[in-house]
Amino acid sequence: MRSRNVLLMLASAAAGHALPPNTVLIEPSSFAVMGPNATFRQSAFDPAEYFNPTNSSPPFFQAFDVSFFDILGDSPSIHQVAENATWAFAHEGPVYVSETDEVFFASRAGGDLSFSDWDHNNHMCKISMSEIESALEAAGDNAANISVPYTVLDINDDIQMANGGGGPFEGDVLVITSGRGYLPPSIVRLNPYPPYNTTVILDNFFGRQFNSLNDIEVHPSGNLFFTDPTYGYLIRFRPLPLMPTQVYRLDPRTGSVSVVADHFGLPNGIAFSPDGSTAYITDTASRAGFLGVNQTLPATIYAYDVDEETQAFQNRRVFAYIETSVIDGISVDTNGNVYGSATDGVFNSNGMLIGKIYLNENTANMVFAGPGRFLILAETKIYLVRIAAAGIPPVSP
Repeated sequence: MRSRNVLLMLASAAAGHALPPNTVLIEPSSFAVMGPNATFRQSAFDPAEYFNPTNSSPPFFQAFDVSFFDILGDSPSIHQVAENATWAFAHEGPVYVSETDEVFFASRAGGDLSFSDWDHNNHMCKISMSEIESALEAAGDNAANISVPYTVLDINDDIQMANGGGGPFEGDVLVITSGRGYLPPSIVRLNPYPPYNTTVILDNFFGRQFNSLNDIEVHPSGNLFFTDPTYGYLIRFRPLPLMPTQVYRLDPRTGSVSVVADHFGLPNGIAFSPDGSTAYITDTASRAGFLGVNQTLPATIYAYDVDEETQAFQNRRVFAYIETSVIDGISVDTNGNVYGSATDGVFNSNGMLIGKIYLNENTANMVFAGPGRFLILAETKIYLVRIAAAGIPPVSP
């Protein structure tokens, strides 16, 4: 494999493109052949084996194609903006509310550092983007780490094991819950203003409980699409599953629910292309709670055509296979690039990995939080990434 110096020389000379700050360019041809005596990676899940041929110190930007530079812009940066080493407070479901300039999110549901289980609920939190900006300005924009307080919300028991988030939808944050014990998974509307009133809009499929709902996305049509894996059972806070692992559609105007896709291991994150014609679903079956890790199972993003009339997901194909960990949450920018939470890889609309926001730690989800701002949830930390790309505006039914 070529040395770091050679790779950096390639970067600076690549087709006349200027190398953005804190970025390395790694040409795929530089590692296409490693040779019979090379040390090959054995684990996709061990951070010590994450793909970093330049041995660069994280956090940094890792580019595999110069098109990634357009996403980064001229002055990208990565800042750790919040931390609690004792609690996985920043796990899932980030939703940006522009009116308050805040991001709502959920702590980890079950597992290490979650302090939640069959008998104990997790928590919803929020953090102020304005406070982050002020703290960065005070510390100097080159500051790598700052500490901005987050707020733990006092919310009623409608929300049990909050996980995914969507919207805002008609002014509310959509919270999808995995349920806890025998309390059902549900979709909940959360008012983003105190006292954070909640309204449950779905908690069953024709009288049957879902397994442990995971993620939700608003389609441009105004309909809601959501995934239902079995992680609640696999992380030991839900009973034995009684439904297939599927993707559903909810018409919020009528309450009608239908299945739009099946045949998954563990369907997880969901997103749509800017025009809503393509759906993306992550399958994270290779990481399965108490069943452990099985690298022969999917760690895959699937793409589907969305039927114009029925909105069923059709023409399933592999969009991308993830070479490091699994992709939980996904986001799409205005140009159709797809962002995944596994070491935060970025794929173009054809499924080619063009770059990474390389943190070298576990991340579960992320969200565009206003122009040039990309917020990443990393369990015990939150990162703000400043880039040129912009997220798709919320749907206004």
